[in-house]
Amino acid sequence: MPLSRDVNAQPAIQNGSHSPVAEKAGPTLPADKKLFTPGPLGVSLTTKQAMLRDLGSRDVQFVNTVRFIRQRLLEVAGVPASSHTCVPIQGSGTFAVEAVITTTVPRQGGKMLVLVNGAYGQRLATICQVQGLDHRVMNFEETQKVRVEDVERVLAEDPSFTNVAIVHCETSSGVINPVEEVGRVVKKHCPEACYFVDAMSSFGAVPLDLTAGSVDFMVSSANKCIEGVPGFAYAICRTDRLLSCRGVARSLSLDLVEQYLGLEKNGQFRFTPPTHAMLAFCQALRELEQEGGVEGRAKRYQENRRVLQDGMSALGFQELLDETHEGYIITSYHFPDHPAFSFKDFYSRLNEKGQVIYPGKVTKADCFRVGNIGHLFPEDMQHLLRCIQDVCADMGIPLPLNSS
Repeated sequence: MPLSRDVNAQPAIQNGSHSPVAEKAGPTLPADKKLFTPGPLGVSLTTKQAMLRDLGSRDVQFVNTVRFIRQRLLEVAGVPASSHTCVPIQGSGTFAVEAVITTTVPRQGGKMLVLVNGAYGQRLATICQVQGLDHRVMNFEETQKVRVEDVERVLAEDPSFTNVAIVHCETSSGVINPVEEVGRVVKKHCPEACYFVDAMSSFGAVPLDLTAGSVDFMVSSANKCIEGVPGFAYAICRTDRLLSCRGVARSLSLDLVEQYLGLEKNGQFRFTPPTHAMLAFCQALRELEQEGGVEGRAKRYQENRRVLQDGMSALGFQELLDETHEGYIITSYHFPDHPAFSFKDFYSRLNEKGQVIYPGKVTKADCFRVGNIGHLFPEDMQHLLRCIQDVCADMGIPLPLNSS
């Protein structure tokens, strides 16, 4: 039986062609806000435009896109395809983090050492807890780097750990941890242990030598320093270590070995892939190369950080971290000590001006965070500073702040 048709219905939109009525009634897209956050991040117009295609998951063009992404990410990581592989996985960055943990911690005798100095390190421990994995947490101060000598002492006392995990850039505060130095002591005392680095918000802009750091698995997300759109994450893996984990995963969809084997067999995902996000990421990788790769991207982010740091200092805002920290991904600032200050009000007023910052995520200080990454430039940081001045004036908070 043919489907009935409502004669009063509007004509369907087909292949991007709209009826005059639909065009007139269609909403106008609002201007993008500037996202000074650790994610999601703003991306270039050309990266967004790259998504305006529909490709099937088995389409040759899409299979070639996935192949290009996997190969190019190994080049960005500075590791050869002869010893390493890239395994993309659907979902946010945390999906890749959990995939590595569930895939690599042995079912028998597995024990992970988790190095924690912030919320994202704690998330690693929470995943272990939820999965029922034997693990030990080493806690460090939120405003301090993981201390290599303390890690070495623990590993020397107990070399039975099968896995060690650390966050490269602890985005809750902005601390950059010494992951290469930690990796060397891991291999010194636990040479067979799997060393896992969560480089979610640093990969692509903060140099990291995976070989020198003896990193076995590293994860990041499409919508971080490479400036793609959200939708998938990826693991850079030592291929031999990955294959040695076959049959270990406690999850079907998060099994990195089976994901890898499927991609190697026919270039396809086992389950529905984020086609549009991967098309955007392909463009984002080209733009990373045009900017000068990791070094060029880092240079822009460092300049963003310098403009923000100088401007906020002139306004009297105090940073959470001291001068011993060299990170330039995100900056945390103490709340102003003024009775008129309310973060909710401060955030809302900035948001109304199209400037989106982030609340703090440390437990021992009232802070807010300003990201320097994504499709942001020094002039964007300067505009944010002007908006902060205007908002403080509207809130009745005189600047510069009184540091006493």
